[in-house]
Amino acid sequence: MRTPGLPHIPRLNYEKNSYLCIGKSNLNAKVRYIGSKRLLVDFIGEAIAAHAPDVRSVSDVFAGSGVVSGYLLNNGYDTISNDILYFSYVLSRGTHGIHGKPRFEKLGIKDPVEYLNNLKAEDSPFSPTEFFITNNYSPSDTCSRMYFQPKNAVKIDIIRLTIEQWKRRDLINDDEYYYLLAALLHAIPYVANITGVYAAYLKHWDKRTYNDLTLTHHSIIEEERNCTCYNQDYRDIIQLPADMLYADPPYNERDYSPNYHILETIARYDYPQISGVTGLRPYSEIKSPFCSKRTVTEAFENLISGANARHIMISYNNESLLPSATLEELCRAYAAEDSFKLLTRPYRRYKNKIPNNSVGLEEELFLFVKK
Repeated sequence: MRTPGLPHIPRLNYEKNSYLCIGKSNLNAKVRYIGSKRLLVDFIGEAIAAHAPDVRSVSDVFAGSGVVSGYLLNNGYDTISNDILYFSYVLSRGTHGIHGKPRFEKLGIKDPVEYLNNLKAEDSPFSPTEFFITNNYSPSDTCSRMYFQPKNAVKIDIIRLTIEQWKRRDLINDDEYYYLLAALLHAIPYVANITGVYAAYLKHWDKRTYNDLTLTHHSIIEEERNCTCYNQDYRDIIQLPADMLYADPPYNERDYSPNYHILETIARYDYPQISGVTGLRPYSEIKSPFCSKRTVTEAFENLISGANARHIMISYNNESLLPSATLEELCRAYAAEDSFKLLTRPYRRYKNKIPNNSVGLEEELFLFVKK
């Protein structure tokens, strides 16, 4: 990829860095994510406070959009936030993984988010052949996929390439890099032609796709509590010491990777070899053992036995791949005497934005002290 000169920097009429918000992280609560715990974080927090009051640090090994990690950090816990998907790592690293507010002093742009929003295709120093999203996920003479309107696909490419160019030129540090990438990922769902996930696109243009892609600033947490973010296999992260291991693995046979392949590609921007009607990136090497009936029991046993934590909390539900009774039996085998608790809360199932209030769906927390 060539590295042409930076485009002209527009003049902005407000104080440098006046846009930065320090406080409770709110970005990832808005990211649509399968199995998101956005509506259940209070349930999780109350369970920890009531049944594991000595816990000061929590390792969230399937962090997803980072909602639970952010909630725990906001409530005074040191956290480890991990996910094998890179876009999930970016969401966490670019919000509650930032240590100190980004200042962008070396870049010399008063508001990089506003600057990125104002980039125009005609001013771009990049070649159209470099526009991976435009060339593969927006309709043209050579592409039939309808994930993005052409105007937004081009904007995604230009913004992503610009952020990467700034990083390569050492104009932004790691915190600033991930802050901007998280802002870009957060903006994608508001212009994507999907029903909720990216496994398929709509065959007609949803009204949201006509909006202009717009990055916004998100708040970060600048407190003494620490959040360390990882992009690794959970089997490596469970070995790290923490007071509590919190695990929210996949619940069924639908692996997360194909459902978020577009976000993963935008985050990595690695020009993958894609295939199929929807342009899937390869993901065979990161398929989850929790998504197969053949391997799910062993996966849970390895998770629990390998955890370097006194307290274990597992989020699951009563319609998951592994029956609740089987998971309870497994947890009890590793639980100290009289420490096991199963906490439940009714939960609504959502499908294509339409709530399904079928009786019986419950979120379950398996909580125990490891013997």
